[in-house]
Amino acid sequence: MKQLMVKCIYGCTLSFFVLMVSAQSNGTKPLAPVADKYIELPVGAIKPKGWLLHQLQIMNNGTTGHLDEVHDKIKIDNGWLGGKGDAWEETPYWLDGAVPLAYLLDDERLKTKMLQYINWTIENQRPSGYFGPVTKWERETGNKISVNDCDKGEDWWPKMVMLKVLQQYYTATNDMRVIKLMSLYFNYQRQTLAACNIGKWTEWATSRGTDNEMIIQWLYNITKDRNLLTLAEQVHQQSFAWSEWLGNRDWVINAATYQNGDRWMTRHGVNVAMALKDPSVQYQRSGDTKYIKALQTGFNDLMTLHGLPMGIFSADEDLHGNDPTQGTELCATVEAMFSLEHIIAVTGDHRYMDALERMAFNALPPQTTDDYNNKQYFQIANQVNIKRGVFNFSLPFNREMNNVLGMRSGYTCCLANMHQGWTKFTTHLWYATPANGLAALHYSPNTVKAKVGASKTEVTIDEETNYPFSDNIQFTMHTKQAVQFPFVLRIPGWCNESIITLNGEPLRKEKGGQVITINRLWKNGDKIVLQLPMTVTTSNWGKNSRAIERGPLVYALKLGERWEKQKEEVEGDYFNIFSEGDWNYGIVEQIVKDPAANVDVTEVKPVSGNFIWNLVNAPVEIKLNAKKIPDWKIVNDVAPQPVTARDGLYMGKVNPQVEKITLVPFGCTKVRIVAFPVVK
Repeated sequence: MKQLMVKCIYGCTLSFFVLMVSAQSNGTKPLAPVADKYIELPVGAIKPKGWLLHQLQIMNNGTTGHLDEVHDKIKIDNGWLGGKGDAWEETPYWLDGAVPLAYLLDDERLKTKMLQYINWTIENQRPSGYFGPVTKWERETGNKISVNDCDKGEDWWPKMVMLKVLQQYYTATNDMRVIKLMSLYFNYQRQTLAACNIGKWTEWATSRGTDNEMIIQWLYNITKDRNLLTLAEQVHQQSFAWSEWLGNRDWVINAATYQNGDRWMTRHGVNVAMALKDPSVQYQRSGDTKYIKALQTGFNDLMTLHGLPMGIFSADEDLHGNDPTQGTELCATVEAMFSLEHIIAVTGDHRYMDALERMAFNALPPQTTDDYNNKQYFQIANQVNIKRGVFNFSLPFNREMNNVLGMRSGYTCCLANMHQGWTKFTTHLWYATPANGLAALHYSPNTVKAKVGASKTEVTIDEETNYPFSDNIQFTMHTKQAVQFPFVLRIPGWCNESIITLNGEPLRKEKGGQVITINRLWKNGDKIVLQLPMTVTTSNWGKNSRAIERGPLVYALKLGERWEKQKEEVEGDYFNIFSEGDWNYGIVEQIVKDPAANVDVTEVKPVSGNFIWNLVNAPVEIKLNAKKIPDWKIVNDVAPQPVTARDGLYMGKVNPQVEKITLVPFGCTKVRIVAFPVVK
């Protein structure tokens, strides 16, 4: 059985970003003896290219690189720089995406900005181990928080986020100050949890203790201090029992049924998104397969009862069923993505890899503006307009700003937290294997550098592709000497059969829904081409609706967009977007019976290095037959899904004329229909 080494980064160097050593060779005792796992690479080992690089550059030019200049909560007298301002979650949220961005782009300006917060945090840790902004009690008394004064401290929750920031920074730089800070802090936490438990200040910490445990266990794999495992269990016992709930169907059923104020934190969408990784964290520590089963049950139930076509579940703010008119908070999407990235490293299950790509390529792109300066708090699947209103959300703010695109619309937690989505997706395109190999588990244009094989030979692999829009992915090896190592590739579940060539010659064909290994002596210039033929399929969603899919992308009705800029007194500038053109179409039943034979797929433009996820740049279109449903109209700002019969057909009035409609990737839309009724 292979041994698990969870995110161990001893043995890596700053210049080569090495993470190719086994648990045995570096002396790190693994948490549990489990097989077929992957190891996360240090931040910076993977460099984005092509459209993905441009996406990160947009973020750097926008709020990710400049949030401290445009968002007063972070800008004014910041608590994480010693001031009296923000001392809670928003600054760490921002850093959780901006720190990896600085090292992905190797941007000195952004690195310098990030180091202000990291240096202040490290340099102002208290002798007791407590860290974070100066507390009210400390200011008033001139004393520093000690073990005996833990009740004078402040919420555990924002520190959990900052620990993730510091962990990423360490993998990029090997700055040993991080290890010292964490060791001292976790010792402080272990001594104080009896008197100052996880939920002492807020239930947010109780609901999100898994993030605390995850970093404790990461540190254990470096220091081998078994007190850390004791601490992880302490935190676990004081936090929400997510693994138990995910494995117990009563929880997800109740979350689908009740929308009152009772135990609402247990169905809060962002809490759930973070909690998805709880079983994988518990499995790391225990090796008990009951946690893997709980994860499988919980994720399946969650997506069955609350799933939406773009790959995320409803969360507006609570879980709210699978009706295509429900919304999803942007924070829920990026946190669910990060949970899946951790789950993938621990379980190696290809189903979670497919789920991650579905979220990243569909749910994530349309919820921000092209310049990454405005965000939509709640996104709707069938979204025929973006405007002020109450909609069908479980948390309708009285200012009715949850659906608009604005910098400060809704809560600003998403303005701070949205930056981790693309950055962490990029850092998880590749993983190391315990056998000193490399695994390409998600696909986008990039270059990875690492040391591989028994000889720890440095290799660079260029990944050239326009995926997810095209089906061709080319890997080119660069190495000064031949080296034997396992090269792992994911064959997505949506692919019927992949075609793999080596240096222009057929190598093998593989069915979808698996991870394969090519173990050989690799030479400089070797080229592997992975072709993943994409066929058009349909999938069934809430209210018997159908979505059109091709490869990892879901397609939505292409509608004209009329943008209107407005201003709200409290939340500032924002955009309404209204659809231009008819949207009330049902697709004809022949599409469902044989989609490949009844649609036309056209690549209308190339994917350039300046690609932006919008209608202008949509590279692929799908045309198909549809009929208008005249009685399908907007009610209370949403388009209630037409009722269908058991056979899936809408039985109301349908116009007899067949019209040709055009679909584009969901991620390129702002207003659209994605969950279609089916008509005769």
